[in-house]
Amino acid sequence: MHSAPGFLSTRQRRFAWLAFLLTAVQAPVSARLVDDGSWLFSLCVALMVATVILADDAMRRRPADAGMVE
Repeated sequence: MHSAPGFLSTRQRRFAWLAFLLTAVQAPVSARLVDDGSWLFSLCVALMVATVILADDAMRRRPADAGMVE
């Protein structure tokens, strides 16, 4: 039983993890340094990237023939 490929390539997956980590670290730093609520944008971007990574993980964990139900 093989696992299905995800919709992200290996390179895109690494970039998504890097983007998630950078925005997750940047949000509390900017919240500390800036008085307005602009740090919430970084938090929203980090959550959106995390959602994409989780969706790709879920797709990769499916068996390869699970999507071919007739």
